[in-house]
Amino acid sequence: MFTGIVTDIGRVREVRETDRDRRYEIETAWNTDGIDLGASISHAGCCLTVTEKGADWFAVEVSNETLSKTTLGAWKTGDGVNLERAAKLGDEMGGHVVSGHVDGLGRVISITPEGGSHRIEVEAPAPLHRYIAAKGSITIDGVSLTVNTVTDQSDGTAQFTVNLIPHTQAVTTLGALAQGQAVNLEIDVLARYLQRMEAHRGPAR
Repeated sequence: MFTGIVTDIGRVREVRETDRDRRYEIETAWNTDGIDLGASISHAGCCLTVTEKGADWFAVEVSNETLSKTTLGAWKTGDGVNLERAAKLGDEMGGHVVSGHVDGLGRVISITPEGGSHRIEVEAPAPLHRYIAAKGSITIDGVSLTVNTVTDQSDGTAQFTVNLIPHTQAVTTLGALAQGQAVNLEIDVLARYLQRMEAHRGPAR
């Protein structure tokens, strides 16, 4: 489990195809002595397992399924990556409950300055529109954010907005977002269960 609070922007230092999947080496400012092999780390919102490590880097292997369903398939050497270690019991819940399972790819529609912040408008694919609500939570590339507005579209997609304060722009990769860019989306796990309950709720008595 994660909270959507990024604690390091890592860098892809090597990309290697293996006989099974694709292997990425990630540079990090973390002290890797405290990272166990087999540990779960969120990479741009996608939970991956550490398979090897060095003094200032660690390696993960990514399946073809994950490569095809997330932005990870487009990673190249030098790219920045939002990193978060798994939450421990008793940690401060600074964001919201994040599973590290990407639900779909969004697309940045527009980026508009608002004072020192930026308003980001994102298109979410169907059927994610059912789980996005104003003032609810959503994870974009591993970052916990609050939805400002959401508008359902006739084609089944949804367009929603979030605001990035200067701090978030500085300490995550979201500060470098560009119009048209794909982003990893994870809906709020509470919204997922509420939608499931509503779909199967019997008639009122």
